[in-house]
Amino acid sequence: MNPKQTVKNMVNTMKMAKKPDKDEYQQHLRLVLMGIAGVGAIGFTIQFVFSVITFGR
Repeated sequence: MNPKQTVKNMVNTMKMAKKPDKDEYQQHLRLVLMGIAGVGAIGFTIQFVFSVITFGR
């Protein structure tokens, strides 16, 4: 790929980017935290189920 074109694409991307407002930031933060909590809950459930199965033997 052409280095000049790559730099031009980067500059155009930065020109189009905007800083999120407070509401948009809070919405993204809420979604990220819900995702982390969901993955953690799934991991905890799997670990709990397997610990119960191993204690049953």
